[in-house]
Amino acid sequence: MDRRTTGAPAGETTDERARGREAEEKARAVRHMFSAIAPSYDLLNHALSLNRDRAWRRAAIDRLLDGTGAGGLYLDTCAGTLDLARELAARREFRGRVVATDFAFDMLRRGLGKVQDLALSCVCADTLHLPFADGIADGATVGFGVRNLASLEDGLRELARVLRPGGRLVVLEFAVPARQPFRAAYLFYFRRILPWIGRIVSRHGSAYAYLPASVMEFPSAEELARRMRAAGFEHVRWTTRTAGIVTVHVAERVAAAVTEPPRPAGLPRS
Repeated sequence: MDRRTTGAPAGETTDERARGREAEEKARAVRHMFSAIAPSYDLLNHALSLNRDRAWRRAAIDRLLDGTGAGGLYLDTCAGTLDLARELAARREFRGRVVATDFAFDMLRRGLGKVQDLALSCVCADTLHLPFADGIADGATVGFGVRNLASLEDGLRELARVLRPGGRLVVLEFAVPARQPFRAAYLFYFRRILPWIGRIVSRHGSAYAYLPASVMEFPSAEELARRMRAAGFEHVRWTTRTAGIVTVHVAERVAAAVTEPPRPAGLPRS
């Protein structure tokens, strides 16, 4: 039986159309939410993390640049108010250029004052549809953004597309600590205290309830690593920070296959 509904594009199933609608609805909701909280975003990031977010970003950039020439073009996707992009562009040893992207224009605009006189430019764009050529970037970062993507798999594949073979991706993301009693204390703070403070300061009713809910639903570190491999990355590894509150995943774009040049007809293989 044909599973397509009347009027659906050829080859598209009802389930695929439903997933597409869900993705579009999530993208609209996330864009609207971050645009609304942009004025208080930085203040709350630093306050709610007890200023540890600065150290987490430094650790992510350390991993990005470790063993590299610190030159070329680097993308910071889901860039928000540009803290992670600034951390990279302001490094003394960095000799490249950073392009920061986010689909919430108000977030990017809020961060522009931080990046004056740095080799950094901004593009308002969705990480699922980056306006860049294949293999253009030498490295890429995503700071606290992959769990907000309408499709994690599509986002990872898009990041693989724009990275050159061997280019490095660093994903910094929240996690749920495993060890007790810290886990219990953290979850109490994360579910009860953080949303209450966030709601008062940001004056947004749901944004800081969304944060713990999205973290709890996000794949484990092991599962994220598996999906990164499936999307076209290799050498995937990760570390945790601050007793497991965040993870830093590092991977390289799968290198292009080495093919043997064609031989003239009749010549034997060596």
